Amino acid sequence: SAIVGALVALSIIALVLSLVRVEDVTLPPTVKYGMVFDAGSSHTSLFVYEWDSDKENDTGVVSQTLSCDVQGQGISSYANNPPEAGNSLRECLDKALQVIPAEKQRDVPAYLGATAGMRLLREQNSSATEQVLAEVAKTMQEYPVAFKGARILTGEEEGAYGWITINYLLDSFTKYSPKAHTWLRPEAANIFGALDLGGASTQITFMPEGSVLSQNEGSELTLYGYSYKIYTHSYLCYGQDEMLKRLAKELIVSSPSPRVQHPCYPKGYEEAVSLSSLRASPCTGRDPRLALRDSAVTLEGRGNASACLAALRSLFNFSACGQSQDCAFDRVARPPLRGQFIAFSAFYYNFKFLNLTEGQPLAAVREAIEGLCSRSWEDLSSSYPTENPKRLPKYCANANYILTLLLDAYKFNETSWNNICFQMKAGGADVGWTLGYMLNLTNMVPAEAPARLKGHRSSLWAAAIAFIILTLVLGLAALLL
Repeated sequence: SAIVGALVALSIIALVLSLVRVEDVTLPPTVKYGMVFDAGSSHTSLFVYEWDSDKENDTGVVSQTLSCDVQGQGISSYANNPPEAGNSLRECLDKALQVIPAEKQRDVPAYLGATAGMRLLREQNSSATEQVLAEVAKTMQEYPVAFKGARILTGEEEGAYGWITINYLLDSFTKYSPKAHTWLRPEAANIFGALDLGGASTQITFMPEGSVLSQNEGSELTLYGYSYKIYTHSYLCYGQDEMLKRLAKELIVSSPSPRVQHPCYPKGYEEAVSLSSLRASPCTGRDPRLALRDSAVTLEGRGNASACLAALRSLFNFSACGQSQDCAFDRVARPPLRGQFIAFSAFYYNFKFLNLTEGQPLAAVREAIEGLCSRSWEDLSSSYPTENPKRLPKYCANANYILTLLLDAYKFNETSWNNICFQMKAGGADVGWTLGYMLNLTNMVPAEAPARLKGHRSSLWAAAIAFIILTLVLGLAALLL
């Protein structure tokens, strides 16, 4: 009788449950990870990102989990020893696996993007370039991640992805409104431009007022369901390291003496320069005047800010544009500047050394740079004992170069200078091209709709289970009696 009673109870419960309205139950989204190596001309960094599998308008909401600086120089410096390019990445790869759950590692897409340093090496030695990339790929394939490739980005890709990163971190594309319980798109006026200065190249990217003048410098991107037309251009050989080489080359070929005066270096500072290093760079090695000089010269600092500025201006071909207003320099077409800009990478680090506060007028910036250039090497080295001694004597040249690039080349002025903000982080993440690259790649990962299961209210199930237990107890009691 107890068994019969239980079966009757189960039948009644099944009938009741079939008549009750079924509700959708949403399971929480799973977390996905991705990693991107930024293989720059002077160093390499690894960034690990994570995002929820349910995506807003086909673009993942990505946040930075880890950043790791690879020891040593950029991978292009291993042209004569390609296996070391791959080995240099191991320490950061090990750190990445410590923050990614073991059960997710096999599904983590891993990329390496090389920038201007490798673009220059490809011009100089294409076979060495392929060997370096092959060794990098070999190392990454040894790790339990989904390696997707190591490639050299174009300058325009580097600029566009940096622009995406900035506007993503500053909520320019979309912003959640708690009041409306939805994602809203800010006005187009909130879109920022991007200014990136690396070791071998510099990029400028922004949304122009009208159409992009040159199709080669124009890109159309779709993010969060909206399309953006941007102007972006990369100037190879105009990064700060290559600029210093070009400046040294011009000073050396203009002087017959083995001791050459350098207006940007501090007084009392000397640097021995091997001409073979200048001949090895595609940015300087094509000058036939280098062949007429001895193998080594010594640069002697003079600490002259005005002479330094004049020497740096000579590196630009401003006359090529004539009177055209749609030209920056070197015959490169560019629409008029528009909106606010974020200046990052070497822009930020050099101005951080000057200890300038946000919103300083241009006159104060010029005064700070002149004061820096007038200091002797003895004064600088004693005042900044922890600063890299290879980087310290070059801040005067770098700061003056930034002024020349922004004012004379990009044509910012006294008024629009206030539209430039120098910063390296936003929203807890590093500003650079890698996050934009990762955001773009999340569009290539199929969007996962939140898993939905048909289910009943938990209270209804609790009542049903209690009813079954009570029926079994009563049936068993009746059987015993």
